[in-house]
Amino acid sequence: MKQPIRRNAVPPELGLEDAPMSDIIEALAGGRVTATALTKTYLARIAAYDRGGPALNSVRALNPEALAIAGKLDGIRPSAKRPLAGVPILVKDNIATSDRQPTTAGSLALEGARARRDATVIKLLRKAGAVILGKANLTEFANFIAFEMPSGYSSLGGQVKNPYAPALMADHDVPVVTPGGSSAGSAVAVAAGLCAASIGTETSGSLLYPASQNGLVTVKPTVGLISRAGIIPIAHSQDTAGPMTRTVRDSALLLNVLAAKDPRDPATARQRRPADYTAGLARDAMKGARIGVPSDPADPLNDRYYGKLQPGWVKVMTEAIKVMEDLGAVIVRANMPTSGWIGGPGTGMPVLNRNPLSSNRGNPTGAPIVFVYELKYGLNRYLTDWASNTDIKTMADIIAFNAANPKKAMRFGQDLFLAADLTKGDLSEREYKSARAMDLLSARTRGMDAYMNQHKLDAVLFPGSSGCVISAKAGYPSVLVPAGFVSGADGKETPDYPLGISFAGRAWSEHKLLRLAYAYEQASQMRKPPPGLPAPISPASPLRFRP
Repeated sequence: MKQPIRRNAVPPELGLEDAPMSDIIEALAGGRVTATALTKTYLARIAAYDRGGPALNSVRALNPEALAIAGKLDGIRPSAKRPLAGVPILVKDNIATSDRQPTTAGSLALEGARARRDATVIKLLRKAGAVILGKANLTEFANFIAFEMPSGYSSLGGQVKNPYAPALMADHDVPVVTPGGSSAGSAVAVAAGLCAASIGTETSGSLLYPASQNGLVTVKPTVGLISRAGIIPIAHSQDTAGPMTRTVRDSALLLNVLAAKDPRDPATARQRRPADYTAGLARDAMKGARIGVPSDPADPLNDRYYGKLQPGWVKVMTEAIKVMEDLGAVIVRANMPTSGWIGGPGTGMPVLNRNPLSSNRGNPTGAPIVFVYELKYGLNRYLTDWASNTDIKTMADIIAFNAANPKKAMRFGQDLFLAADLTKGDLSEREYKSARAMDLLSARTRGMDAYMNQHKLDAVLFPGSSGCVISAKAGYPSVLVPAGFVSGADGKETPDYPLGISFAGRAWSEHKLLRLAYAYEQASQMRKPPPGLPAPISPASPLRFRP
C-alpha cells in the first residue's frame, strides 16, 4: 500500500539534524516528506539552536518567502530536470538575491540593500527547485575589511559560534574555538542541521577552513567552474562559490547544478567538467592514486605544511594517511618547492594596523597586493551594477558610513578598506600587474605544477585548510573531508572539534578529487554531528522572520 505524503511532519527516521542532502532528496522523491514539512522543521531548529539554546548565530536573516516557495514545490518531486526540488538551502550573505532578502556582506552600511537580479548561483539553485531558506552570517566583507577580525563576525550579524565548542572569551566575546573562515555561518548551519546544505564563497581559505572546523565536506572549485556574477567580491582572480555539505556525494550533487558556463563571467568560458560529478564515486577509487604529502623531516626549514603540527593534528594526519595506504594509494613524501609556498617578490604590501583590539596596533601589517587592488575594482562595480535600495554607491561611501558610526561599524577598524580606496580602482597600476603575475609564477608554475609534475601526482594532501593559499593563488581546486577531532586552542582547554584533510589538484580536477575524497570518507567515516543539538524540534516552534 502506498504511503501518503506527510504534509506537516518530517519522519523521525530521516534524522533531519544530521541527514545527508541525498537522503532528503530521496525522501522527497519517494513522497515520504514535503518541502513544507522540511522548511518548517529547519525553521524550528533555527529558532531552537541558532536564535535560542547555544545561540549559534549562523543565520543572518531568513527568507520571508521560504514557506510560500516550499508550498509551491510540495507537488513536485526531485527529478533530472529539477534535482533539488523542495530542498532547503542557505546561501552566504554576499550572494545576490533579487527577492525581499537584503544582500549585505554583513555590513551595517549595506543594511537593507537589495539586489537588482539574482546571482547566477541563485538562478541555478532556483531552476533546480531549491528553497532558498535565508542568508548565512559571515565575516564582514568576507574578512577583507580589517586586520584580525574574528572569523564569523560582522557588524550587522554579530558573531557566529562553533557548534562543537560554542564558548566565547570573556574579554572580547570572541570564540575560543573559531568557526572558521568567512563562510562560517554557511558551515555552522549545515553542521548544526539547520538546512540541507549551504553555499559559501572563498578567496583564500573561506570554504576550506570553516568546513574543517565544522566537520563538513566542501569543494573550493577551479576559478571559473562556478560563476562569480552577483557575488560581492574581494578579488575576482581568486573568488569562487562552493558547496557546504555533510557528505562528498552531496557536494558532487551541488556541483552538478552550479557548474555552468555564464556569459556574465568570462572565466567560465574555459570551463571543463564531466556530465555528472557523482559518477565514479567508488570505495576503490583510491587504489593506485599517487598522493603527495608535502613533508620532508630531513629538510625541516622547508617542511611548511607538516613540520610544525600540534600533536593532535599529527595523530589525525598519521591515521588518515594510513587509511589511504590501506586503500592502495601510493604516498609520496617530499617538500613543496620553497618558491611555491613562500610567495613571489612584490606580492605583499604593508598597511598600518589601527585595529583597537590588536596587539600589533600602530604597526605595519602585511596584506596581499592583489586583494587590495582588486577589492576596490570589484566592489565599486558590484555597487553600481547590482546593488539597489541603498544610498551606498562606492567603497568610499562605506568608509564614510563606518567612520560616522564607529562604535557599531568599526569595532575592528577598516584598515584594508582604507588601503584599497587609495588605489585607482581600474587595475592599471604596475605593482598590481606585477603582483598578480608573481602570484601565478610562484603558486602555480613553481609551486603546484612543479610539485605535481616532478612526482607524477594525482593530488596533494594538506592538513586541514593549510594548503588554501597556494591553491587559491593558482586558481586550483581543493576538496576537504572530515578526518578526525582535536582539542585545545591558544593554550586553552576546549571540547573536541573537527579537523579535515584537503585534496588539492590541477585546474578542473574536481571530479578526480571528489573520487579520492569519497573513497577516504567511506573507509574512515570520521564525521560526527555536534553534541547537544538533538532530534528535530516540533515545526510548531515559533520563529519570526528577520529579513
